[in-house]
This record gives sequence, structure tokens and C-alpha cells, in this order.
Amino acid sequence: MNTMQLECFITVAEYLNFSKAAEALKMTQPAVSHQIRSLEEELEVKLFLRTSKSVSLTQEGILFLADAHQILRTALSAGKRLRDHAHFIPFDLGCRNHMEANLLPPVLKLLYQEFPLLRPAIRLIPFSSLLDLVENGQLQAALSIKEEQNRASLSFRELCSAPICCICSPEHPLAAYEVLKKKPLSGNLIACAPRQIPDAVLTIQNSILANLPPDQRIFTENIESALILAKAGLGYVVYPDIPGAREPGLRYIPVESLPTVSFGVYYPQAEGHPVLKRFLKILGEGMPASSSP
Repeated sequence: MNTMQLECFITVAEYLNFSKAAEALKMTQPAVSHQIRSLEEELEVKLFLRTSKSVSLTQEGILFLADAHQILRTALSAGKRLRDHAHFIPFDLGCRNHMEANLLPPVLKLLYQEFPLLRPAIRLIPFSSLLDLVENGQLQAALSIKEEQNRASLSFRELCSAPICCICSPEHPLAAYEVLKKKPLSGNLIACAPRQIPDAVLTIQNSILANLPPDQRIFTENIESALILAKAGLGYVVYPDIPGAREPGLRYIPVESLPTVSFGVYYPQAEGHPVLKRFLKILGEGMPASSSP
């Protein structure tokens, strides 16, 4: 596997068009196709589904895309460090969505003041593979709702116990309530795809879906898409209310009959990274106690 293969793969994944990718890379289309074929042969998987009219990523291609970005970035930054003789401190963090990522700027600002050579990278990975990347060392830490299964090689530090909320537009009928129970939830539920949300949230979501008629179920790919539809007034979303991570323009109404979930940070049990201990301390100190009404 080489950087040219990875650059070709990432560019084709971005454009989903071999001609446009070749133009962006300033290569011929056959040369790009050759790089993709050789990468697929090396990995022993198909990365793209190609027809005469369209190009799309396979499931394996989707899973490999995050790794490809990471491998390419690591290779390029390593080369630059060797050329510049710099001693930068890479610090790779993971989140499941942009709401969680919004918790990081004040933490990274303080870290950068203490470690001027710090070079953070933030990766948004909604899939269950997020914690796999922490386990294999590709991420130094990851924000996440606590998983039910134990990760023996990882430590988990709870930042808050987040209540499950009904999230809807201010004009939605449920927005008039200050507190809800599970039974009064009514109307369209906007649900996320199973692999895009943590198991604890999926279990709650499915328990509500089971009692809804098909015409009140709206499915989306991820939480970002679900919240956009909620803002548009198409229905409500059931999701943890993580302090400091609310999406503006929406009402968050606690559903008191549903269990809370533990939100925190996963990191390797052996805290070998020079910045990780300080990151965990600042993150814990800066976490808001609760979200405002």
C-alpha cells in the first residue's frame, strides 16, 4: 500500500467519478483505475461498485475510508517531520458526531497554550469502529456514550450522566411540555440507522418504534440528518442531552421514564501519550454540569 493508492482512493471516494478524480489528481483515468485495482487486490476486497452510470463505495470501502485518511495523513506528516526535523506532538481524537466535537475547542485551546507543538486531529466516526481505533492506537481518546460490552484494554471516564430527551422544533406539539413520560410521546419519530448510534440509544429508540405504526416512523442515516428533519418540523428525535452539545434551534424535553446514559471519554489503560493525562483533566473540569433549559 502506498500514498498514491490512498490518494487515488480518497479522491475517487470524494467525487464518486473516476474522470473527475483523475482531473483533480492531474492523472489519466486509466492510471487512477490501475491504482484502485492494485489497492483492491492488496486488500482483497472491492472498494467501489462501478456501473456504466454510477460509482459508489462498497461497505468495505466506507469502512476503509477513515483508515485511508489516517494512514495518508500519518505518512505525510511523518515525512514532513523528518524533513523539517520538527518534534510535533500528534494527538488524534474521535467523536461520533459534530455535537460531541463541539465540546473540544475550549479544551484544545488550553492544551495548545501548554503544548505549542501539539497538532490535534479530530475524526468523526459514527460507527462502532470508533473504539476499535482507540484500542489499536490510531486514536489517543474518543468521546462516546458508554458501551454495554466491556473493553478490557480501554479505560472509561464518565463526564456526565445524560438524560434521554425528546428533541423537537419549538413549534412541535410536544414542545409545550417541560417533562415527558414515554407513554405521551406521539407523532412521527425520526430514527437513526442502527450502526450510526450507540447501542444504549438504539435500544431506547427501538422500544419506542415497536409501538408506532409504520406511517409514524421516519428513518435517517445519522443523528445530524435526524436533527435537521426535527428542525423542519417532521417529527421528534430521542437522544441523550449531553451538556454543552445541544443543537441550537431545538427544544430538549427530558423523558423521565427513560434511563439516563453515561457519556464520557475512552482512552487506553496505559496512558503513554504525553498530553493525554492533561487532556483528561481539562476535559473533566470544563464539562458543563447540565444543559440549560
